[in-house]
Amino acid sequence: MFRTVTTVTRPTKRVALALGCAAVLGLGLASTAPASAAPAVDPNDRYTAEEIHTFLGDFYGDHGPGDFARKYGISEHLKEKVAQSEGVDILLCAQNEPRSIDIGPVSTAQSAGVGYATVTTHWGEQDQDTATFTAYVGLDATRPIQLQDTDCEATD
Repeated sequence: MFRTVTTVTRPTKRVALALGCAAVLGLGLASTAPASAAPAVDPNDRYTAEEIHTFLGDFYGDHGPGDFARKYGISEHLKEKVAQSEGVDILLCAQNEPRSIDIGPVSTAQSAGVGYATVTTHWGEQDQDTATFTAYVGLDATRPIQLQDTDCEATD
């Protein structure tokens, strides 16, 4: 006895339409996702120098980190360091709020698991006085990006 097999096929136009709609929806969802939700570009799950530079620029802003950055943008180690410092803002390596802040180029030390940049704070009436320090950010992109430490020794 022979068994008859019936094959059901979908019309090609419907499949193409369904795939096209899915592609459009996928692109639409990807383009509306916040930048912070985007995965790191590095294939090894590490933040890139560009991502770290953007983070530091956002973290420090024009005059120093705000309350949200101070609470959520720093590591537990740095929170302890901040709590133990009196009279000095460890995140700015200063006592006061600077007039402006610049972030230098970022270097990454893969073996140490950090990226770092020189942060320049500008002081005085015409920003003629400057101070510098080094800010360190963890590279592990499987964790939220955070400031890991600061080195307040002048980098000039």
